[in-house]
Amino acid sequence: MRTVDAAGLEIGDGHPPRIMGVLNLSPESPYDPSVFDDPDEAAAYVDAELIGEGADIVDVGLESANKRFEVRDAEWELDRLDLAIETIEAVDSDAAFSIETRYHEVAAEALDRGFDMVNDICGFADPEMPRVCRERDAAVSKMASPPDLERPGAIEDVDDIYAALQREGLTEKTLVDPAFGGWSEDKTTDDDRETFRRLREFRGLGQPILVSINRKNFVRELAGRSTEEALPVSLAATAMAVERGAHVVRTHDVAETRDAALVGQAFARERVRTEGVEELDVTTAREADRHLERLGLAGEAAGGSVARAFALSGLDPGGRDRLIAAAEGTGATAVADGERGFLAGTAASLDRLGGELDGLERLRDALHGALDR
Repeated sequence: MRTVDAAGLEIGDGHPPRIMGVLNLSPESPYDPSVFDDPDEAAAYVDAELIGEGADIVDVGLESANKRFEVRDAEWELDRLDLAIETIEAVDSDAAFSIETRYHEVAAEALDRGFDMVNDICGFADPEMPRVCRERDAAVSKMASPPDLERPGAIEDVDDIYAALQREGLTEKTLVDPAFGGWSEDKTTDDDRETFRRLREFRGLGQPILVSINRKNFVRELAGRSTEEALPVSLAATAMAVERGAHVVRTHDVAETRDAALVGQAFARERVRTEGVEELDVTTAREADRHLERLGLAGEAAGGSVARAFALSGLDPGGRDRLIAAAEGTGATAVADGERGFLAGTAASLDRLGGELDGLERLRDALHGALDR
């Protein structure tokens, strides 16, 4: 996993989870507490409510990316950029400043005038964006999106999200963002929840992961909460996201999100990282496949890299004997005594075992169902 240096702020495994607070300079933004059109007032908000509450990064938006609003062009954003520059120059505290834009012209101007990184909400749909960031040695967050400057994040399927993040390549200082939220009419909360379940797969890209899940529909819907009531479910999701490998959390609720992220980090499994050896965060064969793809390795190693274990009950003597016999030669481990049993093995060995379970259809079907997830 690469560590990204964003103007001296290190982002990646082995570093604290980073909190990205949000400042909106877009008059149409729906989140009123973070919207400003006066640079001194905006700077005071950044000092007190963002950096003062624990934000490591301040993400400055010039226009709303909400699909309900008109898409502004690069010239409109450039006209509004002066307000952003005046704001960051008036901030007293230290943080990395990120400009949210989809246009390379805006990114270049912002980086040249004091911004530290870019939050590209269209995922390099502007093909000049990677060049601009490379030439300035700037970190850039790449949000999954179709190659369309007017439709950020309108992707439903997790595999398509993964492919979108690969499109146009990745700079050495790219953070990847799988784009949670209702960016298109077709994308459902179920799609977002499936992406969240599979969040570890994005570690296969080898770059730090940024998530924006604060008060999003896919978590607040679970508890039946309004946006105003959704902070608790957002914090629960934040801790889970960090435990699953997220490195940056973008949020309007900085202090609370920071605490939740630290809890997620504290209870994440510790993995070996030493010279020449990096233990991967892999819990499914599909996650292993992603790392094999990145490393340019092929074969059946993915199925042999992840172990699963099952407790069995209700075994009759004949079923117990068939299970023990079927496990021999597959690589799976089967232990049974009376009606109880224990079964474990890699995904590959359990798949082989499933093909040998004549007369144990219920167990065979359960294995196949488990290995598909």
